[in-house]
Amino acid sequence: MKITQIGQVYQVAFMPNIFPVNCYLVEEEQELTLVDAAMPFSVNGILEAASKIGKPITRIVLTHAHGDHIGALDGLKKALPQAIVHISRRDGKLLAGNQELEAGEPNQPIKGAVPKPGAIQTKPDVYLEDGDRVGSLQAVAAPGHTPGMMAFLDIRSRALIAGDAFQVRGGFAVSGVVKFWFPFPAMATWSKEVSLASAVKLRALKPSLIAVGHGQMIVQPQAMLDKAVDEASKNFQIEIASI
Repeated sequence: MKITQIGQVYQVAFMPNIFPVNCYLVEEEQELTLVDAAMPFSVNGILEAASKIGKPITRIVLTHAHGDHIGALDGLKKALPQAIVHISRRDGKLLAGNQELEAGEPNQPIKGAVPKPGAIQTKPDVYLEDGDRVGSLQAVAAPGHTPGMMAFLDIRSRALIAGDAFQVRGGFAVSGVVKFWFPFPAMATWSKEVSLASAVKLRALKPSLIAVGHGQMIVQPQAMLDKAVDEASKNFQIEIASI
């Protein structure tokens, strides 16, 4: 496990040199918000990181319902029974094991390690919609990797925790663009077209920092966001103007 701090965001990275899986602790005045729950074996590491910071985890916020983002959820909820669990309304269905598409969604199979029905015991306390606030974080709907993925913008610093909307490991890219050295986010992406639209939306936020599920945090990422969006547009053969 490796802990990296930039401002009020702490990246807690598991297997950072092999197959990096990140979650994040966002520091508030009196408490911590955990964004994502990494892998099942990550419970003790996340609790240790919070202990080092010296504040309690009072919220658990999930960007999406893939196994490497929800793995420690049940274990954490047992250790932190008062922590309030948040996920988007849409990916709440995936968390419960329901992979049925909703009306109006692209008719493409949902990919990645979605839990089977009943595999996750923890029930969310709050179902988020675009624009909702969780402490200092503003929820930003960013579907594509999954139908209900969300990013979270810290309104104090404009740090953006973006789940798997982008990847850094293997090369900075929009979710769905295959990077040879780390192709797994692309392999688990539901809709490339929707993913690109979300990438354009997140780029427009002009974040001061971007923090994703796989790879290191990047300060002042705008040039890299521009390049990644342009690459995805060409890769997917979709004109940005048509989004």
